[in-house]
Amino acid sequence: MSVRIDATDRKILAELQSDASQSLDEIARNIGSSKTPVWNRIRKLKDAGVIRYQTVILDPEALGLEACFFVLIRTSEHDAEWQRRFLEALQVREEVMEAHRLAGDIDYILKVRVANARAYDRFYQALISEVRVQSVTALLSMEEIKATTALPLSED
Repeated sequence: MSVRIDATDRKILAELQSDASQSLDEIARNIGSSKTPVWNRIRKLKDAGVIRYQTVILDPEALGLEACFFVLIRTSEHDAEWQRRFLEALQVREEVMEAHRLAGDIDYILKVRVANARAYDRFYQALISEVRVQSVTALLSMEEIKATTALPLSED
C-alpha cells in the first residue's frame, strides 16, 4: 500500500523516532496538533507499513556485549540452496544485528555483537560449520562514533 506522507506525518515520525514512548498528548503538543488527528495519522502510517513496529533500544555494553565486529564474507556459491542455508544460519543467531548482501568484491557484510573475541570465535566456528564460505574477514570496531535508528525525514 502506498501512502502519501506530508509535513505533519514527517513531524509525527520524527517525534516517534526520537521517543516512541511519548503519549499521544505529548506528540500532539510537540507538533502543534490535537490527539485524535495524531492517532489517526499514526494508525494510517502503521496500516501502510511506514511504521513497522515500536521497540526499545538497549545498551549493548550495559548487557556485556562489548565487542562489535563487522564480518565481510565472500562466497563462491550463489545457488538458491546455499543462500537458503546461509540466511537460515543468520536468522537463528541473535549475535547478528544486521546482514546485507552487497554489490562488489564482498558478497555479504554482517554486524555482529558479542561479549569478546572468544564469543566471536564461537559464532564464527558455528557459522562456517553450517555453510561453506570462500573467505571471512572480521573487523573489530574500536569505537562507535555514530549509531542511530532514525531515518532522515527531509522532503528532498
